[in-house]
Amino acid sequence: MAAALIAVPAPHTAPAPFLVRAADYIRQSRAPSTLRGYRADWRDFSAFCEGQGLLALPASPETVCSYLAHCADSGELKMGSIQRRVSAIAAAHMAANLDTPTCTTAVRLCLAGIRRALGTRQEGKAPALTADVAAMLSHVPAGLLGLRDRALLLVGFAGALRRSELAALNVADLSFGDDGVKILIRHSKTDQEGAGQVVGITRGSKLCPVQAIQAWLAAAGIATGPVFRGVNRHGQVSSTGITPQVVAMVVKRCAAATGLDVRQYSGHSLRSGLVTSAVLSHVDLPSIQRQTRHKSLDMLMKYARIANVFEANVSGRIGL
Repeated sequence: MAAALIAVPAPHTAPAPFLVRAADYIRQSRAPSTLRGYRADWRDFSAFCEGQGLLALPASPETVCSYLAHCADSGELKMGSIQRRVSAIAAAHMAANLDTPTCTTAVRLCLAGIRRALGTRQEGKAPALTADVAAMLSHVPAGLLGLRDRALLLVGFAGALRRSELAALNVADLSFGDDGVKILIRHSKTDQEGAGQVVGITRGSKLCPVQAIQAWLAAAGIATGPVFRGVNRHGQVSSTGITPQVVAMVVKRCAAATGLDVRQYSGHSLRSGLVTSAVLSHVDLPSIQRQTRHKSLDMLMKYARIANVFEANVSGRIGL
C-alpha cells in the first residue's frame, strides 16, 4: 500500500540518494495531519475488508460501497469523516498506481445517498467572543504558565490564528513596532506551499496582546526558537514548542473555569471568536478577511449570517 499512502519511484529509475530525497519531498506534498488521518482511515477500511473476506487493494466499487454503507449505518461518523475515508481509499490506490474505485458512478451515487440521509451540516464549536476571552483571562494560572496562557489566548484571538499556527510560531516570526507586532505565518491551511502570510496585531488599550506576548517572552527568557512552550509544575520552561492540542486544552481549561460549557469550545473558538466579534462590531468583511486570510468571503458570510441573525430581523418588525 500504500502503507504510508505515498508513491515512491521504483529503485531502478534513479540513483538511490536522489530517490531518498524524492521520497521525502513526495511525503511533504501532504500535511502530516492529513497523512495520519489517511493511515487511520486505511486501517479501518482494511479491517472491514478482512472481516468480510474482501480485497482492499485493489478494491472494487462494490467493496467501497459496502464499506460506506457500513460507515453510514454505524451512526458514529459524520459526513465529513466518511468523505475523508473515501479520500484515503483513493490515495492508497493512487500510491499503488492503481485505478481508484472511488471515482465510479456507483460510489458517487452511494455517497450522494448518504449525504441526503445524514445531512452535511457541521456542528461548529462556539466562538469565544471578546467578553468571553476577557473572562477566561481572569482564570489563567499564576506564574509563568499564566503568562504563557494569557499570551496564547490573546494572540490567538486578535490574530485569528489557527491552533497549528500558534503552536508553530517562532521568535524569528515576530516583528515588534510602535503600532503592534507583525507575525509571519510560514505555513497555514490555506498556504500549504509556504509562501508566507503576515498578520498584524495592534496594541490594545485594555487587553493588549502585544504586551502579553512580550511579557511571556521576557519572563520565560525566550530569545530564539519556539514562542509557546510547555511549562512544568516546577515552573521550568521546555526547550520545545507546544503541540496544537495544547492550544485546545488551554481554551477548554479556561472556558471551564469561567463557567462556560467546555464541550462547546475548542482551539478554533479563538479564530471564530475574532470573526464573530468583528462582525458584531460592524467591521467590514474585507477587513476581517485580511486578518483571517480566508481565500474567499463565503466562510465569512456564514459567520456574518449567524452573528447578525437578529439584526433587522423581520419577526421584530411586524408589530408582535
